[in-house]
Amino acid sequence: MKLMVDITPDLVAAMAAEVKAGEKAVTAAMREAGTELMSSWRMQITGAGLGRRLAGSIRNQTFPHAGESLDAAALVWSKAPVIVGAHDTGPLIRSKEGFYLAIPTEAAGRGLRGRRITPGEWERRRGLRLRFVYRRRGPSLLVADTARINKRGQAVASRSKTGRNQVTAPIFLLVPQVKLPKRLNLGRDADRALDSVPGLIVANWVEPRI
Repeated sequence: MKLMVDITPDLVAAMAAEVKAGEKAVTAAMREAGTELMSSWRMQITGAGLGRRLAGSIRNQTFPHAGESLDAAALVWSKAPVIVGAHDTGPLIRSKEGFYLAIPTEAAGRGLRGRRITPGEWERRRGLRLRFVYRRRGPSLLVADTARINKRGQAVASRSKTGRNQVTAPIFLLVPQVKLPKRLNLGRDADRALDSVPGLIVANWVEPRI
């Protein structure tokens, strides 16, 4: 008895085609998962009121840069990791010098380029000295004497010689530490993206034709 086995199409060609289909499916799945995660993180950030600029710091890249691979991967990251990470974890912030954190009031205004102003910068720009006021209950203060409040609600040096409209304005609140509220949950979206990968691979797997 003779047993004849005729493999049509060629087994080697069939296996190669299947591998190629797998490479395409995995690469496409990782590209879709990475894009979806980037969009989800950006929506979280804007939804939390943190602005489109910070949302735009979220980027996505699929590897390999060119071609397809069974080992394809997607990397989603932020170009502002410290800021995004702080809103994701809600850390306890303390002064580096071990004293107080100076939180500017509305009367302090803003620093250069809209940044949060510091006590030293405020004194240099306003030409006034800040005075420390200790309070047993509530935050202590840095106040400006002989100041006036302008139309924008900011404290500036008073030019009055009679003392008219002069006030002692609280410029900074002094606290030993601040607990930043957790406003993001990036891990939740990352887990969802990871769970979606097997289904995306199946959906992108096209049976090869030989």
